[in-house]
Amino acid sequence: MKVFLRLLHYCKPYHQFIIPYFTFTFLATFFGLLNFTLIIPLLDVLFGTEKVIEDATKPVFSISLGYFKDIFSYYFYDLLKNYSRLDTLKIVCCIIVASVMISNFFKYLTAIRIEYFKTHIVKSLRNIIFEKYTTLDISYFSNNKKGDLITRTISDSIEVETSLSSSFAAIFSSPISLTMYFSVLFMISAKLTFFTLLIIPISGGLISLLVKKLRKQAKESFESFGTLNSTLEETLSFIKIIKAFGAQRFINDKFKNQNEQFTSIARKIIRRKEFASPFSEFSGIMVISFILIYGGSLVLGDTPELTASAFITYITIFSQVLKPAKELSNAFIMAQRGLAAGERIIELLDTKIEVKESESAVLKNDFITSIQFSNINFSYNKKQIIKDFNLSISKGQMVGLVGPSGGGKSTLADLLMRFYDANQGQILIDGMDISLLKIESLRKLMSIVTQEPLLFNDSIYNNIVFGMDNITESQVENAAKIANAHDFILKTENGYQTPIGDRGIKLSGGQKQRVSIARAVLRNPPILILDEATSALDTESEKLVQQSLDTLMKNRTSIVIAHRLSTIRNADLIVVIKDGEIVEKGTHQQLVEIEDGLYKKLNQMQIDT
Repeated sequence: MKVFLRLLHYCKPYHQFIIPYFTFTFLATFFGLLNFTLIIPLLDVLFGTEKVIEDATKPVFSISLGYFKDIFSYYFYDLLKNYSRLDTLKIVCCIIVASVMISNFFKYLTAIRIEYFKTHIVKSLRNIIFEKYTTLDISYFSNNKKGDLITRTISDSIEVETSLSSSFAAIFSSPISLTMYFSVLFMISAKLTFFTLLIIPISGGLISLLVKKLRKQAKESFESFGTLNSTLEETLSFIKIIKAFGAQRFINDKFKNQNEQFTSIARKIIRRKEFASPFSEFSGIMVISFILIYGGSLVLGDTPELTASAFITYITIFSQVLKPAKELSNAFIMAQRGLAAGERIIELLDTKIEVKESESAVLKNDFITSIQFSNINFSYNKKQIIKDFNLSISKGQMVGLVGPSGGGKSTLADLLMRFYDANQGQILIDGMDISLLKIESLRKLMSIVTQEPLLFNDSIYNNIVFGMDNITESQVENAAKIANAHDFILKTENGYQTPIGDRGIKLSGGQKQRVSIARAVLRNPPILILDEATSALDTESEKLVQQSLDTLMKNRTSIVIAHRLSTIRNADLIVVIKDGEIVEKGTHQQLVEIEDGLYKKLNQMQIDT
C-alpha cells in the first residue's frame, strides 16, 4: 500500500477522478438496488400472498431504500385499485426498465472516469520517469541496461496503471456496492445475512493463499523482460556488426534463451492468476448453496421466518454481491504485479543524484581568463582514473590531450562539464569552482563534438538547432556554411527539412560530423571540446571536417582530445597523459625533441604508418 500511495502522489491531481467516480458509483448502485427492492411487493401482490391495502398512508420522505420500497408499494397498491394485475405489471415493468437504464447510464459514466484515471496515471508516471532520466548522472546509464530502463518507462508504468486503476475501483466502488447491498440484505433478513458473513471470509482466505508468491514472480518477470528488451535494442542498433561477424545464430540463441526464461516465468504467473478466478467463482457458488439450504429452512420451517418472495429477492441481490467481491479478489491479484512494477519505478525515482547543484549556485554567462585543474583525483568503480592532475588553460589557447587509450583524456572533459564530480581537487573557471556554478549555465559555456556524431531521428534543421530557442533560418544556414555542411544539405531531398533517420543513418560519417559541428557553431560557445572528432573519418571527409573545426576554433578556447597527432600539431600546448597522470607537456616541437619521450614514440609510429 505504501508503494501505491507513493505512486499516487506523482499522479496528482486525482480528485477530479475520485469525486465523480464516487458519485456515479453510488448512484449506479442505488438505482440498481432499487430494482431489486421493487420485486418483493410485486411478487407478493401478483401471486396473491398479500392483499391490497385500501387506505394505505403515503410514507414520509427519507433518503433510504426503505422509503423507495414503501413509496413504490403505496403507488403500486393505488395502481391495483384502478387497473388489472396485467396492466399493473406492464406499468411496473416500465418503471423497472427506466430504473435499469438510469443505473446503467451511471455505470457508463463510472467506467469513463476510471479509464480517464488510467490514462492520467500512465501519462503522469511516464513524464516523471522520463524527467528523472534527464536528471540522473551519466554513471547511472553506464551501470544499467538501456532495455531495462525502457521497460520501466513503458511496461512497468502500464502494469502500475492497470493495478492502480483496479485498486481504485476496488477501494471506492466495491465497498460502496457491498455496503449498500448488505444494508438491504439486513433489511430483508438479519439472521440470514449474519450467516452469510460468517462463511464469506473462508473463501477470501483461500484466495489470498493463491497469490502469496505472485508479487515475487512478477518482479522476476519484469527484470527478465528488461533483459530481453536490451538484447532486442542492441541487435537493432548493431545489426551490421552481427551480420559482418556471422553472429546471427549466436544472437538468435541468446534471444531465444532469454525469451524462454521470460515465458517460463509468465506461465507460472498465468497459472496462479487464472486459477484464482474460477476458484473464486466456485467458492461463490458454494456460498450460495449454503445460503439456499439455510435460507430454505427459514422459509420452509414449521414457523417460517422469511417469505418466499423475500427469499427470492435476497438470493437475487446476493448474486450481485459476488461481482464486487470478485472485483476485490481480482484487484488483490493485480495489485501484486502492480506492486512489483511499482517497486521498480520507486527504486528508479529514489536513485540519488551524485552530481548535485549547490543551493547557493550562481549563474556564469561568460568566460574571461582561464580554466584551472587543481590536484584532481577521480576514481570510477574503485579504479583510479585521474591522479593528481594539474593544468592551466588560458583563454584563447588550443590545448591538445594525447596519450594511450584509457588514460583519462575523455574523463577530464566529462569532469569539466560536470558529468561527474572529482573525488578530490577543484576545477576552476575564472577562479570560480565549477561546483558553485549553475550546471546549465556552466554547460552553456561549452560545446562538445565527439568521435561518434550524436544525432537524433529528426530533420537536419532540428538537429542543428537542438536545445536552442529563437534561432532564425539564416543563422542555421550560416552555421552550416562554417561547418562545410550547407552544400551537401541543399542536395538532400528536402534540404534542411530532410529526415536523417535513426542516429543519422541516412548521412555519411563526414556529413554527420559536419552537422554536429554546425550545431556547435550555432551554439557559439567560448569553450570548445573536441573528443576524437575526426578519428573515425576517411581522408577526404577528415580534410573537410578539419577545415570546419579550424574555422570553429578561431578565437575560442579549445580542448582537443586526439589520437591523430596531426590534428593538434599546431596546438599552443600539448599534454601527454598516461594512466591518469601528465607525463609530458609542451608544444609539438618541444615534445618531439625529448629523447625516449612518449609523444615522440607516438608521433614516430604514426609517421611510419
